[in-house]
Amino acid sequence: MQGRRRPPPLDAHQAEAFFSERIPAEWFVEPVEITFDDVEILVVGRLPEDGSPEAERDSIGDHRESTREARMAIAAEAEATFGRRVAWGARRGDTGLLFTHLTVPAMTRLRLSQRLVLDTLVDGGVARSRSDALSWCVRMVERNLDEWLEELRAALTHVEEVRRRGPDGM
Repeated sequence: MQGRRRPPPLDAHQAEAFFSERIPAEWFVEPVEITFDDVEILVVGRLPEDGSPEAERDSIGDHRESTREARMAIAAEAEATFGRRVAWGARRGDTGLLFTHLTVPAMTRLRLSQRLVLDTLVDGGVARSRSDALSWCVRMVERNLDEWLEELRAALTHVEEVRRRGPDGM
């Protein structure tokens, strides 16, 4: 990772404890879902269900506005503590909305056959550019292999825990 310092290590338990101590209990009906990487922490909470998708979307917007100042204060503290940007979102019923989130460039090397896949998506109007086509491919893998990806993430979490318990607390 040239040109960018790695943020301090973060595990799910740290993040959950940090946000559960700071997010008011009345904001969400269950503990927030926290996802993170080396750049961003995404915090998504579930609101009580109450009606049609349009009403759900409107009430998510109301929640966003009414909690904005407090969310920004929590985010500023988290960013200083964890060295990552904080993004927020909410779900109500089947409707979900991300309030803020980052799109981060990712460089990759592709063989000709792989570039041709991206070019086909661009030529077919599925994507505007190779970058957009690659993002589309990642979304398709995410959507179609969700169960497998969750199993892989759980295995990685277990590996992290075993390493942490190692002889030197690696």
